[in-house]
Amino acid sequence: MSSGRYLPVVSAGFVTCLVVSNIIAVKIGAFGPWYLPVAVIIFPIAYIFGDVLTEVYGYARARQVIWIGFACNALAVGAIALGGWIAPAPFWTLRGFEAPASAQAAYQAILGFTPRLLAASFLAYLVGEFVNAYVLARLKLATQGRWLWLRTIGSTLAGQLLDSSIFLTVAFAGVMPGPALAPLVLTQWLFKSAYEALATPLTYVVVGALKRAEGLDSYDRDTDFNPLAVSGRKGG
Repeated sequence: MSSGRYLPVVSAGFVTCLVVSNIIAVKIGAFGPWYLPVAVIIFPIAYIFGDVLTEVYGYARARQVIWIGFACNALAVGAIALGGWIAPAPFWTLRGFEAPASAQAAYQAILGFTPRLLAASFLAYLVGEFVNAYVLARLKLATQGRWLWLRTIGSTLAGQLLDSSIFLTVAFAGVMPGPALAPLVLTQWLFKSAYEALATPLTYVVVGALKRAEGLDSYDRDTDFNPLAVSGRKGG
């Protein structure tokens, strides 16, 4: 596998978008007539970084970064949970929450995670990101490196559909009425996909600049696409 001097920068951007989006996802915002987790303002950027990773550095490198992102997110969740379990100091307060107990409750309400939501988030992330990388790599071979827009948008449509479907179903099935889930999945999917489609010109600029700077343009002709594979190449 090839590596490049800008790979750490792209990887850091990917991981940062992932961790931040999971922290701010607790808030539901109003986007015109639609109500969505505010994480939609940054989570699609993680998919853009994922597209750049696969397009420039190849699926094997993208696979490494996806797992690094998973580990970093798990570390963030663990640290936040540990911070919540520690008893508050008797003098600790937050603005608007003058008693330590109420400040602690506010911390848990905003930063706390339920096991079900964590499971939904982690599973949706892994499936969505790996499908996104796989589809982009396969489309690159099928198109012989042409039509980058088709690869980035096509892979996003597949990855984001699975991400939204899995997260909302695992997190809210049985809690939210079934007929209400489908429109929510559709809205999130279309919003995130439209976000990346609008960012396509920027993706072209970043991909072109990185390919020139790194001297790389990876094609996954002999890549093992198993998400759990250690080696980047097929055996045999």
